[in-house]
Amino acid sequence: MNNNNFIFDKKKNYFKISFERVAFIFFIFFIISLIFTSKTLYLGFKEKKVLSIKTKNKEKFRASIMDRDGNILAKTVRIVNLGINPNEVSDKEKLLISLKLIFPKMDYEKKLENKKYFYLKKKISPEKIEKIKLLGEKSLKEEENIARVYPNRNLFSHILGQIDTENNGIAGIEKSYDYELTTSKKPLYLTLDTEIQYLLRQELIKFQSIFKSSGSTAILMNINNGEILSMVSLPDFDLNKRQNISDIKYINRATKGVYELGSVFKTFTLAAGLEENVIDINTKFENLPKKLKCAGRSISEYDMEIPSTLTAEQILIRSGNIGSIKIAQKIGLENFKKFLEDLDLINKTVFDIEEVGNPISFKWGKCRLATSSYGHGITTTPLQLAKAYAIIANGGYKITPTLIKSKKPKKKGEQIISEKNSQKINQILRKIVTSDEGTANLANIKGYEIAGKTGTAQKSIKGKYSKKKVNTFASIFPISSPKYVLVVLLDEPKLSETYVYKYNDGKDRQLVGTPFNTAGWTSVEVAKNIIEKIGPILAIKY
Repeated sequence: MNNNNFIFDKKKNYFKISFERVAFIFFIFFIISLIFTSKTLYLGFKEKKVLSIKTKNKEKFRASIMDRDGNILAKTVRIVNLGINPNEVSDKEKLLISLKLIFPKMDYEKKLENKKYFYLKKKISPEKIEKIKLLGEKSLKEEENIARVYPNRNLFSHILGQIDTENNGIAGIEKSYDYELTTSKKPLYLTLDTEIQYLLRQELIKFQSIFKSSGSTAILMNINNGEILSMVSLPDFDLNKRQNISDIKYINRATKGVYELGSVFKTFTLAAGLEENVIDINTKFENLPKKLKCAGRSISEYDMEIPSTLTAEQILIRSGNIGSIKIAQKIGLENFKKFLEDLDLINKTVFDIEEVGNPISFKWGKCRLATSSYGHGITTTPLQLAKAYAIIANGGYKITPTLIKSKKPKKKGEQIISEKNSQKINQILRKIVTSDEGTANLANIKGYEIAGKTGTAQKSIKGKYSKKKVNTFASIFPISSPKYVLVVLLDEPKLSETYVYKYNDGKDRQLVGTPFNTAGWTSVEVAKNIIEKIGPILAIKY
C-alpha cells in the first residue's frame, strides 16, 4: 500500500509545471512566429516589386521591323548598363587600375572626383560583366534595360527613323507605326529588299564622290503595285547613335525634298496632250521659234540646234522647251492642271512616313502653264515623280507607293490614261535611250531595255535661279514588259575631269571627263550602273 502511494506521488510530481514556465515558452514561440511572418511579408512585397519592374520593361518593348525577306532591320534587345556611385568606392586607386584593364580606352578619374552617380558603360557585353563581378566592388551597379538595335546602321536610316529616350517613335516608320510596334509582338514587314538597298546606296556613295554632289537620292519601285524595293537618301546617319539630325542636309531627299525637276515633266505634257486628243505622236509643229517671251521674260530652247519642225514624239525625244509649250497651250490650263493633280504631282501626298514635302503652290496663268510644260517653276518630290512615271508606264492605272508589305493582292486603281497611250509613251521613252538624238543614250545597256527621261534644272536660291543644278533621270525597265521605275536625283553635282564614260554601242568607245553638267551625263550614268548591279537580282528574285 505504501509502495503504491509512493509511485503515485512520484508521477504527480513529474507532470507538475509552473505557470511561469508555460508563459515563457509561449512567448518564445510567439516571437519566432512574428519574425517568420514579417520575413514572409517582406519577401512577398519585394517579389511584387521585381515583377512590376519587369512589367514596366515589357510595356516599353517594340516589335521588330523586317525587310520583305525576313531580315531584321530593327530589333528590341535586353541590355545591361553599368553605373557607379563614387561615394561608395572603397579603394579608388585599385578600382581605377581594374577599370583601365577592362576598359583600356576610357578614363574615369575625373568623373569619380565629382562624386556623382554616372554610367561607366552602356550596353555592356556579358564577358565584361563577368569581369566586373569578379572585382567585388559594391559601388558598381548593374541596370537592366531594353534598347533598339539597327543591324544595318545607316542603310535604312531615313526610312526607319528614330526613337527617343522613352522608347517612343519620333521619325520615320518608328513614328508612323509607333502604335502597331508597341501593342503587337508580331514583326512589321516592309517591302524593302536589303540586298538591293545596299547596292543602290553603294552606287550613290561612289558617284557622290565622283560628281561631288551635296546630296543624292534613288527610288526603286514596282510600277504595278507601288511596292518600294529601295529608297536611299544621302547623306544618311547611323541609327544606333541616337542624335539630333537638325542640319537640312540630312533630310530625306526622296520624300521630303521639294525640287524643280525640269524636263522630266515634258513626259506628262505629251501624255496629257494624247489623252485630251489634241495631238497624236505624229502631230507636226512647224516653224518653232528658238525663243519666245511671256510677261516680259524670255524662254529659250534647251538646244539651239534643235530643228524648227518637230513631231510631238520628237519634241519629247529631243527635249524641246518651245514644242512642249505649244502642246500645253493646245491642252489648256484647266485640263493640264487637272492632269498633274490626277498624277498626284502638285499637292502634298500621303505616305507611310510623315516626312513628306509639300510642293510649292503658285498662281496658275498663261506663263505658268508655259513654264510648267517643261518643268520650270513647278515643284514636286522624287517620290511623287516616281509614282507619276509608274502610272504613265503601267497602262495608266493609279498606284499608291508603299513601304509596308501586304499579303492582300492590290486591285488596279483609277485609270488616268489609256493603255494605248501608255504604250505609245513607253516606246518614245525607249527611243530617248536608244536614239542618237535622245538625252539618255548612256543608259542603253544591252538586255536591260531601259527607257526614261532626263531632267536638268537650275536650283532656285532665295527666289533667284543660280548656277547650281538638280539633275534627274526617271527610268522604266524592262520596257517590253514594264515592271520597275527607278528615279535618280543628284543635288548640285559638279563636272568630273577624270571619270571615264564607256559607251554600250559595241564600238568600244569611251570618253574621259564630264563634258556637260546635265542629267544625261550624271544621273543617267548613276542609274545605268545601278540597273547593271541590281538587274540580275531582280530577274532571279522577282
